[in-house]
Formats: sequence, structure tokens, C-alpha cells
Amino acid sequence: MHIVDGALAAPVVIGGAVLAVGGVARGLRDLTLEKIPAAGMLSASFFVASLIHVPIGPSSVHLILNGLAGLVLGWAAFPALFVGLLLQAVFFGFGGLTVLGVNTLNIALPAVIVHYLCRRGLARGTPRIAALWAGMGGALAIALTALGVGLALALSGEAFLPAARLVFLAHIPVMAVEGLLTAAAVYLAAQVKPDLFATVQGPQR
Repeated sequence: MHIVDGALAAPVVIGGAVLAVGGVARGLRDLTLEKIPAAGMLSASFFVASLIHVPIGPSSVHLILNGLAGLVLGWAAFPALFVGLLLQAVFFGFGGLTVLGVNTLNIALPAVIVHYLCRRGLARGTPRIAALWAGMGGALAIALTALGVGLALALSGEAFLPAARLVFLAHIPVMAVEGLLTAAAVYLAAQVKPDLFATVQGPQR
């Protein structure tokens, strides 16, 4: 899902960077002491999961787990996922530094959207209901990320339109896998610590 350096038009890169800075700044405000352990764990999970990838033109296909990050962290998913992306770009050249803002926006913004859409179902439902909401959230996060990547490519030139369509289609199986993984993770967490999401998310905004 990472876009490589040099693929995007300058206005797309600049716009993505500005919006990502705003998202990270907003997320740091929500990164309370009680969220830091979860943020570190989810950042590491994203880092490892997305290293196994299949290149597709100027992007790639891989697991992200941004839906799970959003459900647990809310806006704090922005700095958590940014750190993972930064380390991948620096140590492995995965993605790139010039497109770090766009990649952060494409992966973290869907996480925040899923947080707002699904948090009530997680906090107030039974473990099975929470898992159902989580599964839908995990799949939706991938769909929104794929759309964001496709839009960034499409805005950078008509030559990228076939790649944009291919990126979205290639992530349809990933939506199903991420939905199942997110549902399983939330179901287990709800069984072991029922108040996890109400505690970690803090006050609803």
C-alpha cells in the first residue's frame, strides 16, 4: 500500500505532507500515557506485517492492520503509524521519505474514520458484537486506504490510472483477511479484558 518515491506529482506530495503533519499533531494530543504501550505494540505490528509485500507498479500489496490501530488508538493512530512508516523508509527504503506524508495520510486517516464509525459497537457490545464491528472496521480501513492510494496516483497523471485500479482490486482479498484478523483480535481482547476499548480510547470526542 506504500507509494514509492518519485511516483507522485509535487502538489499531491505537498498536500499529503501538510495534512499528515496536522494528523500527527492532533494524534500526539491524544497520545496519553495509558495509550503509549498500545501505540508501541500496534506500530510494531504494522511495521512487521507490512514488510511482507508484493510490489504492484508504484505501490504494493500487504497487510496493514490500520483498522485495529484506529479502533484502539483513535487519532493517536497517526503518530503510531507514522513512526512505523518512517522506520521502514529509513532502514528498508520501503515507501520513501518524500512520500512519507501521503503514505501516512492514506494509512492513518482511514484508521481514524473507522474509530469514529465503530467505537460505540466495540465499547457497548458483547464480544461477538464487538468482533463483528471490528471485522467491518478492519475491512473498511483497507478499502479506504486503497481508495486513497488510487486517488493519489490518479491525481498524479493519467498514466497511473491503470495502476490505481489494479491497486484497489488487488486489495480486495486483503480486506477479507484484515477483517478476519481484526475481528479475531478484538474478540480475544474483549474476552480477556472487556473494558479495554473504553479504557484505551478515553473520552469520546
